[in-house]
Amino acid sequence: RFRAVRETFEANFADGGEAGAAVSIVVDGETVVDLYAGVRDAAGQTPLGPDDLFNVWSTTKGLAALCVAIAADRGLIDYAAPVARYWPAFAAHGKDRLTVGQLLSHQSGVCGVDQPLEDFFDHDRTVARLAASAPLFPPGSASAYNANVMGHYASELLRRTDGRSV
Repeated sequence: RFRAVRETFEANFADGGEAGAAVSIVVDGETVVDLYAGVRDAAGQTPLGPDDLFNVWSTTKGLAALCVAIAADRGLIDYAAPVARYWPAFAAHGKDRLTVGQLLSHQSGVCGVDQPLEDFFDHDRTVARLAASAPLFPPGSASAYNANVMGHYASELLRRTDGRSV
């Protein structure tokens, strides 16, 4: 049933696209795919093992976007509205006309905080710094990936409109 997963996984190594990877799929509590191969170090000397861990970057962005979409469907958030309608402090430094849709499509010009944070996981402190930050480019004019702050943006919009965080 999952032969195509194995074949695609193996092909990724055969064509040189992967140095080390793992995939595990669980259906109804049963592990149906459990594959790992390659190496775990840059020198290519240490084989990957079944217990090696991997970062799963950006996997929660889709879920955060879904939460915002539900809020939009409920009439709590309008993608065409300025972020400042919901989060007034975000209007600082010319971000007053940036729409929710632009913010969530990485067009704010604020890809991260402009100064080091002692505790990036302090949500209130981080969103206050994001709101106060000057954009790197005119908001809405370009895009730059918000790798580490997209969750903060979605969560703060939800907190201010729905009362709950992501």
